[in-house]
Amino acid sequence: MQSSEEMTPENSALRERLSRLSQATLGINESLDFDSVVQQVADNARALSEADYGILIMVDSPGGPENLLTSGISPEDRELLQEMPGRWELFSHFRQLPGPLRLEDVASYARGLGLPEVNLLPVGPFLSAPIRQSGESIGYIHLARDRDGLEFSREDEETLVMFAAQAALVIANARRHREEQRARADLEALVDMSPVGVLVFDALTGLLRMANGEARRIGGVRGMPDDRALNVLSNLSVRRPNGIEISLSALALALVMSGAQRLQAEEMVVVRREGPPATVLVNATPMYSTDGEAVSIVAIVQDMTPVEELERSRTDFLAMVSHELRAPLVAIRGSATTVLDDAYASDPAEMRQFLRIIVDQADRMRGLINDLLDVARLEIGTLPVAPGPATVNDLVDEARNVFLNGGGRGNLSFDLSPGLPQVMADRRRIVQVLCNLLINAARYSPAGSPIAVAARPDGVHVAVSVSDQGRGIPADRLPQLFRKFSRGDGAEWGAGPDDTGLGLAICKGIVEAHGGRIWAESEGPNRGSRFTFTLPVAGEVGYGGPRVDAPRSEPSSEVGPEPARVLAVDDNPQTLRYIRDALTRAGYAPVVTGDHNEVHQLMATQRPQLVLLDLMLPGADGIELMRSILQTHDVPVIFLSAYGQEEVVTRAFDMGAIDYMVKPFAPTELAARIRSALRRTSRPEPVEPYVAGDLVIDYDLRQASLAGQRLAFTPTEYRLLAELSASGGRVLSYGHLLEQVWGADPEADPRPVRTVVKNLRRKLGEGSSSPRYIFTEPRVGYRMARSASRSHGCD
Repeated sequence: MQSSEEMTPENSALRERLSRLSQATLGINESLDFDSVVQQVADNARALSEADYGILIMVDSPGGPENLLTSGISPEDRELLQEMPGRWELFSHFRQLPGPLRLEDVASYARGLGLPEVNLLPVGPFLSAPIRQSGESIGYIHLARDRDGLEFSREDEETLVMFAAQAALVIANARRHREEQRARADLEALVDMSPVGVLVFDALTGLLRMANGEARRIGGVRGMPDDRALNVLSNLSVRRPNGIEISLSALALALVMSGAQRLQAEEMVVVRREGPPATVLVNATPMYSTDGEAVSIVAIVQDMTPVEELERSRTDFLAMVSHELRAPLVAIRGSATTVLDDAYASDPAEMRQFLRIIVDQADRMRGLINDLLDVARLEIGTLPVAPGPATVNDLVDEARNVFLNGGGRGNLSFDLSPGLPQVMADRRRIVQVLCNLLINAARYSPAGSPIAVAARPDGVHVAVSVSDQGRGIPADRLPQLFRKFSRGDGAEWGAGPDDTGLGLAICKGIVEAHGGRIWAESEGPNRGSRFTFTLPVAGEVGYGGPRVDAPRSEPSSEVGPEPARVLAVDDNPQTLRYIRDALTRAGYAPVVTGDHNEVHQLMATQRPQLVLLDLMLPGADGIELMRSILQTHDVPVIFLSAYGQEEVVTRAFDMGAIDYMVKPFAPTELAARIRSALRRTSRPEPVEPYVAGDLVIDYDLRQASLAGQRLAFTPTEYRLLAELSASGGRVLSYGHLLEQVWGADPEADPRPVRTVVKNLRRKLGEGSSSPRYIFTEPRVGYRMARSASRSHGCD
């Protein structure tokens, strides 16, 4: 039995260990931020065990690595560690051990088991312990000392095991806090981006606790500090249908005190401190606790101003159409009456003059009616467009002749780049667009002022512009120019005696039906304007997607190519019917379903060339459904959704989507997006397999193998690998890869390229410091070696 003198040093050492353990545990409890907590766990574990190096690996639910954090390791060494071949194999071995592991020399241990060695750091003694929660491992702490350092003792091992047990609780709390914060942030973002105003009142005091962005816009308090904005909104007056004015907070209290279940679709007028009153539609309901007491009132406020403006536009449009039809009718009737008068029958010259008036006014009526028919066809997506190869010079020359022969005036100049390629254009329709832009330029410019027509290459398009030095366009008018019935008032841009407000809307529909786009630019009033539209170059790979052609008088006996098959998945029957009709009119073969369980069967039996996928499906996540499709089929996927949040769109693109459309959308836009997606995915790949060392890429089977072992790639990873290997021997820039693999702007952020290359290197078993297949060209891009099979074929 030990004496008290002998036990005193042991007790002191134990107290010291417990004190250090207590301090380390307190240190990791100081924050709930997950990233801060796990880094503190790594740092405190290393300090607690007096180790030189520390690595903390967190694992996800399936047991794969989620985070790798280091302590005492430089950023450069940490990056090399991330790229080290076989690192996960070594760490996976430690993960399978039932408990802690203490080694004299980790390098000898790894060699003995045939595992990869961690030779980046001069490590010797090693200590590892799992972090367990409810019997499941959620992470691992690995500690090491320099080769000449002291071995870890059993006391070090016991202390680390106790620390890991405390860390498990802290990490679990931090992870739960992170998930709650994410869920709360997602909900707040959804509410704040809602197109209707959302207000939450306290049921006891009537005070406003929350107002989203749209509610603040309606109340005119956007940009104010939160406390002041909520106070102003609480005291904002609304006028009810009975004429009584009441503050919003009083309205909320009145709803609770009256015992009413809800306030449903009541139209009110918001009396704002600044600006005109706004008509809103209000729905409100109390929220109750589990014991039946009202705790809050949630009010939904919809601004009716856009609806009123639309009704006003329609009324103005009907008045305009009535006037535009009545004026030529009056002239026609007056001229016909005069011609029938016997007093003028003997004067042929005067009779011809009146007949000319009748013809001119009839042409004017026909033009207006044609515009109205074009607008109607645009609404339902049946505007007839039959693109064919055409030269830009011929189109511009024909438009010039039509404009001048129609009485157009102006000092026209032309600047057409030499050697422009042919474009795909319906001659009659594109001449109509150019004439409309020339007429607008002449209408809103001083007589005799120059009007410039220019054309230049723009990637796979040709851009054509019409510029003037006229009255210009105010900045707030630019976004509204291409809307139907968009007309100015008085001296504002767009107001003219012959302006119906339809021309630019028709131009937009025609250009988009060709797969192009149109926009306007102006530096402001009296500084001129420029209208530009694009047309696709003829002969581009994949161009020639189906379009709605002009109606034929007789059915053709020729059999054309089979239309592209498009699968549409949406749980809304009306949306599905709308998409099916739009696809049919655009010349595609639609395959539609509202049941996500049928998707894989339809993919196998119908073999569509493209998939339109709703993001929100009952019982299924649209992005996860896309992932399962792309695991077995290489098809472009376009997402359709009412949600346009940046993080949702980013996640869809990251997981393999080729495009994303926010509902509602026009049929012409849908057809143009499909054509663009099919063009991007129709690039031909080499016939012969790519061979470089142990790497073989079979383009026919869309498979790759390394040393005979088949590799698994995501669709984006395979497209990037195929693009690099097909161009073996050439450096491909970040911009080229972004454009060809992602379909993105070449000037976009290149980080997605670097991320996928990193994943490819990991699967190919190589690192950035010693690559065998994918080589980095600093600040330029990447390249792969020429294929051995192609080199042999040239001998």
